[in-house]
Amino acid sequence: MTNRRYYENANLQEWNTTITEQQERDGGCFVKLEETAFYPEGGGQPCDTGSIGGIPVLEVQVNEDGEIWHQVERFPEAAGVSCSLNWERRFDHMQQHSGQHLLSAVCLTLYGAQTLSFHMGTDYATIDVETAELTLAQLQQLEQEVNRQIYLNRTITSYFVTQEQAAALPLVKQPKVTSQIRIVEIEGIEYNACGGTHVTSTGAIGIIKLLKAEKQKGHTRIYFKCGLRALQEFNDSLSILNTLAAKFNTGKEEILDRFGKWENEQAALKAELAAWKEQNDAYMAEKLLAGADGGAAAHIFEDKSLKDVQNLAVKLAADSGLPVLFLTGGDSKVVLAYSGGGSLACGAFFKAHLSAYGGKGGGSDKLAQAGFSSREEAEAFYAFARSAIAEQG
Repeated sequence: MTNRRYYENANLQEWNTTITEQQERDGGCFVKLEETAFYPEGGGQPCDTGSIGGIPVLEVQVNEDGEIWHQVERFPEAAGVSCSLNWERRFDHMQQHSGQHLLSAVCLTLYGAQTLSFHMGTDYATIDVETAELTLAQLQQLEQEVNRQIYLNRTITSYFVTQEQAAALPLVKQPKVTSQIRIVEIEGIEYNACGGTHVTSTGAIGIIKLLKAEKQKGHTRIYFKCGLRALQEFNDSLSILNTLAAKFNTGKEEILDRFGKWENEQAALKAELAAWKEQNDAYMAEKLLAGADGGAAAHIFEDKSLKDVQNLAVKLAADSGLPVLFLTGGDSKVVLAYSGGGSLACGAFFKAHLSAYGGKGGGSDKLAQAGFSSREEAEAFYAFARSAIAEQG
């Protein structure tokens, strides 16, 4: 059985050992070591990475027999190897995991909400707690208290106990294992059965920043970051804030007021634009009807969006009772609208003829649209449809 040195010293970064077994399976190379400080994935904590004999470690897993296997890019040439841990990754995991223990303990103390699950992602971590909701005020109180406990720099220790000794401890919940039970204790805060790696004091967590909370199947999921992740979150947010302040030419504290004014200005501009569009559409409708000559009211638009063209087509078709055929030159799409009492059904017409012109689309009896891979194909179908509709009329 491999000696798990991460239990003896979670800060160990380099060591020498011997490869005791190697396997090639599932297209990968796997080795077992006499001693390892590589933590295998488990308990919500991702595995460590690093190198064995200078060869990158891709993944570390523990099998059903409790054996730890290290997947490497290729097999080392010698049995005796020097190992190196990716310390930045390990320390990040330690900060997040210890931070989770502290956050869960304080949440239980303040609100009686026990942690049901823990997930550590590459960007943020989450816990699901046994309460239907946490208000903004409660989250703020929770964040303040967990960071106060960090500043007190409480000692974090880990040790193994028997089943009888574990039963005598005020554990959050009793472990499923019955032997070699590992306890992680935060001085004056909690005792928790856990096999993960942790920092040696709450001060090393650095800071805990709660990001948000959301309802999750009758419980509450809390998103958070600890340590260097929390610092990076602050730096990213500050960068965005400074960029917005520069764009609005104001101080950070005035951005919300300026943004509110900007929203009002945008609403006024949209209303003005809508009025101009309505006036322009009325003029365009009059012009198109004058040139319809009993056939379809047809036109090629170069600068109107598909949505604007659809709206104009539906309105004009309803007001005039004529078929309305439009082509948007910018994206090679054709729109057909008809609300009259004739036999023309827009969707059926498109379905019957689109394939001959390489078009794809469809619609209802009153409105259909189609897209084409080229302007030439779109114009060819537009010309055909205009002629066919005129003949039907």
